[in-house]
Amino acid sequence: MKPGFVVSIPLSGERFRVIYSITGSEKEARTRAEEICVEQTVEFPDDLVTGGDIRDHILGHIESFRSVSVSSNIWEAAVSFAVEIVGGELTQLINVMFGNFSLKRNVRVEGLDLPENFLKTFKGPRFGIPGLRRILGVVERPLLCTALKPLGLSNKELAELAYLFAVGGVDMIKDDHGLADQPFSPFCERVQRCVEAVEKANRETGNHCIYIPHVSSPADRIMEKAIFAKQNGVGGLMAAPGLVGFDTLRSLADEPRVNLPIISHPAFVGTFVASESSGLSHALLFGQLQRLAGADGVIYPNYGGRFAFTREECRSIVEVAAKPMGHFCPIFSMPGGGMSLDRIPEMIETYGKDVIFLIGGALHKMGPDLIENCRVFMKALK
Repeated sequence: MKPGFVVSIPLSGERFRVIYSITGSEKEARTRAEEICVEQTVEFPDDLVTGGDIRDHILGHIESFRSVSVSSNIWEAAVSFAVEIVGGELTQLINVMFGNFSLKRNVRVEGLDLPENFLKTFKGPRFGIPGLRRILGVVERPLLCTALKPLGLSNKELAELAYLFAVGGVDMIKDDHGLADQPFSPFCERVQRCVEAVEKANRETGNHCIYIPHVSSPADRIMEKAIFAKQNGVGGLMAAPGLVGFDTLRSLADEPRVNLPIISHPAFVGTFVASESSGLSHALLFGQLQRLAGADGVIYPNYGGRFAFTREECRSIVEVAAKPMGHFCPIFSMPGGGMSLDRIPEMIETYGKDVIFLIGGALHKMGPDLIENCRVFMKALK
């Protein structure tokens, strides 16, 4: 593009905002905000973008700039972008939000402010909190989910575990995220055995427990696995967007041949939130982005467990997962790790009742009778 070249582009004038926190002096932070406007759009020498719609609309605009913490030199910049540059694609929304600038330090994305018309571009969660409750036949109380582990068990042994959990009253039984298509646990056989085991338990108890297999796999096999699982009676699917991509999660949620609740697993995204000054906020990564991608439930580490999330960070995820967001239904937060029977009252106070507690090792540590262990946990939730 030559200097002074003026371009006219058909644009609606509608914009979305990205909220960044920037660490540094006021001058450094403002310079970073100005760089975001260029880097996340034209990626072109600013002095050569001299007029017309590219400068007036395509470039990012700093809508506000304020101090968050004088003592810590933290500043907040709200930068707006024309909705047209996203092209209706989740991948491009993420790219504009933080593509190249994710390579820089001391800049963190705190959240998105998306116009309602723009949100209509995405279908969002198919089931969410109300849909999952309807499937499970549970009106109000917190839900209980557990995982099939340890890795290395045969499919026969995993199915036996699934049966015991289901008889004990667990609402959801998912694959451990380490389960894939290993020689000792082939995917198709595991799906069939575990579905059969859970259905047998449901017939005996009258409950509505569902089995959720893990479908993260090579890109050319994910949909094939998902459809196979659907045809064989699973109650939902689990995928890790850090491994397969957020738009793959969206494609699973949108696909009418699948039409199942989608659970998002946090494998490989931990470094996105590991820094207080770079990356993404917990609320954005585990709340807003998951809803945009169509997740009905999102797993993340509970505070007080073996991971370093704080109570405030976990609470922020719950709030964003359920707050009004256009036509999107609220979704379940699924804290896991650090769960024990004596912490249930504290967890309910922290998360409320619209939560799925993911409890694994604690069910086994209580003793050899898994059915009774599950019943004790379930009683504490009622």
